[in-house]
Amino acid sequence: MTFEPRLTRDWSDPSVIALEGYVAKGGYAGLNKALAMETSELIDLVKASGLRGRGGAGFPTGMKWSFVPQDTGKSTYVTVNFDESEPGTCNNRELGERDPHRLIEGTAIAARAINCHTAFIYVRGEYLWQAIVIERAVREAYAAGYLGTGIAGTAYDLDIVVHRGAGAYICGEETALLNSLEGLRGQPRLRPPFPAVEGLYASPTVINNVETLMNVPDIVVKGAEWFREMGTEKSPGTKMFTVSGKIERPGNYEVPMGTSFRTLLEDYAGGMLGGATLKAFTPGGSSTPLLTAADLDVALDYESVAAAGSLLGTGAIMVLDQTDCVVEAARRMVLFYAHESCGKCTPCREGSWWATRVLTRMEDGYGVPEDMGLMQDMGKNILFRAFCALADGMASVINSSLKHFAHEYEEHVRLGYCPLTGAPADHAQPTEGVAS
Repeated sequence: MTFEPRLTRDWSDPSVIALEGYVAKGGYAGLNKALAMETSELIDLVKASGLRGRGGAGFPTGMKWSFVPQDTGKSTYVTVNFDESEPGTCNNRELGERDPHRLIEGTAIAARAINCHTAFIYVRGEYLWQAIVIERAVREAYAAGYLGTGIAGTAYDLDIVVHRGAGAYICGEETALLNSLEGLRGQPRLRPPFPAVEGLYASPTVINNVETLMNVPDIVVKGAEWFREMGTEKSPGTKMFTVSGKIERPGNYEVPMGTSFRTLLEDYAGGMLGGATLKAFTPGGSSTPLLTAADLDVALDYESVAAAGSLLGTGAIMVLDQTDCVVEAARRMVLFYAHESCGKCTPCREGSWWATRVLTRMEDGYGVPEDMGLMQDMGKNILFRAFCALADGMASVINSSLKHFAHEYEEHVRLGYCPLTGAPADHAQPTEGVAS
């Protein structure tokens, strides 16, 4: 399929990384227009566009902005979530490093919409180069008058602070991110109150993903109807997908919302590696339930993926073929969540630890028939019982792998080894003390 790229349209022109090249391509026209608009008009425009948050939840962006109260007597804040740490995801990284001024412009427009005068870009700790690129672009924007006192020749003041995280997956959760920004331990907060009312420094705060904000300048310049020309009625616009695993051309691809997984896999990612057979895939990162080859034609939009039994999430598609062991894949994913658990709540802290032990035992050939029921109980008792969605992501791995590939688990127990490798694995993980 062919379409006119939006977010990636200037990726072939490295001059847009610098301010001069970005302005030459029409950059900051959206900010200039937004500064002349009423805040309510700006929010209504983004509402009309149907733009939904690209960070995972898919919440309507304009509605999120409208929740921020303007009469509290407190400052309001915009925080950019650039803590892209969902396994299999790196589209924000490439967006930020290839077009940093678009992110700054989108952030500034969001700030204007909620009357914010200090915004923060929270960058994942491991994104060293990306942070350097963003910091350089921020300095250029200050020098050109797009940030600072009286931006773009108006009476509006705006500062942007780039904050580097310390490398914790949990800080991708918005309230844990706020704690980290305040210098506290990166752990999620109990909600309510929600960040829109009591967020950063106990003040009204909007938190948006990088890809979300990079759509905003075009919406302001070209209008809501233009944005809706692509995608579906309920999921308009385009979406960035990171495709990895057993495919010919791993990478980041921008496609209209509603594009089928088959089209993305075959027309963009080059098909299965070496002509292999598709076995399973994650539609939105490791925290989203697995889908199978039966879902090859599912449309990649929020509603269609949900109807198929999963979530669009961050758009991180990890592809497994017939040679991949689902038990081992689940074990590795759960091990990641056990490592990244902040330890605040019992279902996540204890559940992830026990799940890794049971999965390791099964993969190493020491599984017992009771392990199937044990894993089902763990998945059920962890889901929706924790402070944040980290535990839900881990439970989704367990529940979906058992739903679609129970026979593979059973074969591990029956044979005493992985049926795909023909021998027990040896992960050198302790298996003693695991309940059975």
